[in-house]
Formats: sequence, structure tokens, C-alpha cells
Amino acid sequence: MTPTRTRPHHPPAQGTSDPHVWADMTVEVALAVMSGARTGRLVIRDADGRRTGLVTRAQLAGFRASPAYTDRVRLSELDPADTASRP
Repeated sequence: MTPTRTRPHHPPAQGTSDPHVWADMTVEVALAVMSGARTGRLVIRDADGRRTGLVTRAQLAGFRASPAYTDRVRLSELDPADTASRP
């Protein structure tokens, strides 16, 4: 059986070593990915694989401590002020 790719694959640009995650990922999972990858930031991609932002561990931890946080909040639901836009 051949595995099916459900999302487009866009290799990171040269010099980009930050892990890439999808905007529909929850904040909690994004923090786990950061921990596992031993990094302090993640590049956020939309469903088409386009870069939509950059988020840091400090931003996610700060949001997680806010009253608006639930374990179901997705990266795409964060206020743009919570994530850095693409350069």
C-alpha cells in the first residue's frame, strides 16, 4: 500500500532550519513540537503550504497563560499580534 500525502510538500528554503507546522495545529501540540525539536520557534504554514507566520515559545507560553486559552485553540486562531508575520 502506498502512503498518501494529504498536504503539499514544500521543502524549506535554504538557510531555514526552523521546523514548519500547519496553522490548524493546536497551541499545545505546537509547544510539544518545539520541545521535541529543541527549538524556540516554528514557521507556520497554511493548508496550501504557504508561510503565514512565525511563532516563538515565549509567545505560545504567554498565550497559554492567558484566560483565552483552551486546549483546542489552533495556531490559525491566534491574534496576528501573537505571531510574527512573514518577512
